[in-house]
Amino acid sequence: MYFPFLRGKQFELIALRELKDLMSEKSDKVSPIIEPVKLSSTLKSTIKTLSESNINYNVIVNPSVGRFGKKVSEIISLSEEASGGYTNKQYALIIEDSTDYKAIIDTLAETVGGDLNVSLVHYSVRQDIQSILSYTSAKSNVVNNIIHTGQASTRYRREFTQDTLVSLDDFFQMQSKNADYLPVIDSRFSEEHLYFQEEGFKGFSDYLTVGEPYSESGFLPWAVAIHISYKDIDDKIRVKHFVSDSNGDNDDVAGKYLEALDKLIEWYDQTDIDSIGLQEFKSLHERQHFPGLGVLKKLSVMHHIELVLNAI
Repeated sequence: MYFPFLRGKQFELIALRELKDLMSEKSDKVSPIIEPVKLSSTLKSTIKTLSESNINYNVIVNPSVGRFGKKVSEIISLSEEASGGYTNKQYALIIEDSTDYKAIIDTLAETVGGDLNVSLVHYSVRQDIQSILSYTSAKSNVVNNIIHTGQASTRYRREFTQDTLVSLDDFFQMQSKNADYLPVIDSRFSEEHLYFQEEGFKGFSDYLTVGEPYSESGFLPWAVAIHISYKDIDDKIRVKHFVSDSNGDNDDVAGKYLEALDKLIEWYDQTDIDSIGLQEFKSLHERQHFPGLGVLKKLSVMHHIELVLNAI
């Protein structure tokens, strides 16, 4: 099962909404993880859409990034209202060294009641993990133990029952600025879809072609980069980086976008790879239309989710 990990930014949430039909068709293969970054109508409508489409999902109630801070009650209330009593979901807790898990679980139990399903996202190795599991299990059904293998050791999985194990890591090889992707062209991503079951996990999670580092601010880029994942001849996932050439200043972002898009479409026309996201890129190219940088991220995210779901 694939657990795409998305921060609750506008276009990442819209990507989930626009993939609702595909995810509903493949509902046994997907369970998105949403880390809310701010209270927004887009967050509400996305939770509503996922619920109405009978898609399993996870909402993090103690996000580590964004503007929510530790406003656990606000996130729970928003989610409960938007989901309309839908129960095929998990509330997720990020478990770090300082996480007050008892307070969070108590708040969830009081608000949600008897149909409380929980995912624990392990960002660190806790010496008191068995106490955490015992307390949480007494008040909820622990569905997933999601282990960030880049921050908690792989051996940590021995603490959990195998039917709850999900691996999480950041496989996107991020550069410091978009222009730095120009000489890279192509980079390795992951093989998780091939080996997760063999390695004892029920599922796997990644930060897609966005990456784990989070930034609130936006700015005019000197270069535009479009990141598209694909499977190589060995069925491993890699990422193509299509980058503009006119990168001497931050003028004419639309022109830079069209340069990057030309490269993407030239590659697309020579492959047998297809997806909802790539079809929309093709349509934008035919119309020579620049929809804004957020839409580029949305389409890249949509494509990656579809690629992975078709691979498992």
